[in-house]
Amino acid sequence: MASQDYFRALLDVATVVTSSLEPAIVLQKITEQTARNMGCKASTIRLLDRTGKILLASAAYGLSAGYMRKGPVEVAKSGMDSDVLSGRVIHVRDVCADPRFQYPANAHEEGLVSVLSAPLTVDGRPIGLLRVYSSTERDFSEEEKAFLQGVANISAIAIENARVNEALRCKYELLTSFNNRIYED
Repeated sequence: MASQDYFRALLDVATVVTSSLEPAIVLQKITEQTARNMGCKASTIRLLDRTGKILLASAAYGLSAGYMRKGPVEVAKSGMDSDVLSGRVIHVRDVCADPRFQYPANAHEEGLVSVLSAPLTVDGRPIGLLRVYSSTERDFSEEEKAFLQGVANISAIAIENARVNEALRCKYELLTSFNNRIYED
């Protein structure tokens, strides 16, 4: 893809990502647009749980339900994910041959070979990661790495905005419910 195509694709992703404040919709759109724009088989977003020890499957595009249920992704057991969460874009050419990948047998069964992962960070702290999967061995270019990091940066902001919106909506509903009870009494 030419540089100008990456800019258009980044604009497309940004437009899609900012089109909703519903977390599930935002996450699903991110994974779909990212995989399509990068010519990859699949994409996932995994967000850290409250403990910061487990990456929860939050959205996926192009992967089977069985693959998504393969087991917990524990940061301590996944060297690749630990590296990504430290702030680095990580490329693994062959997941079956790289000991940092936590579930190589499941990836092989799913037909996944190469992966590229970028951290999702807000205010310098990791909240998760964005990953694309290729069904063939692939070397991702520096432009592709920069594109994925750009998408991850936009996505992290969109995810955080969706979370804040959800929290505000819950607080508003709670406050409205409380006020209605006061006036009814």
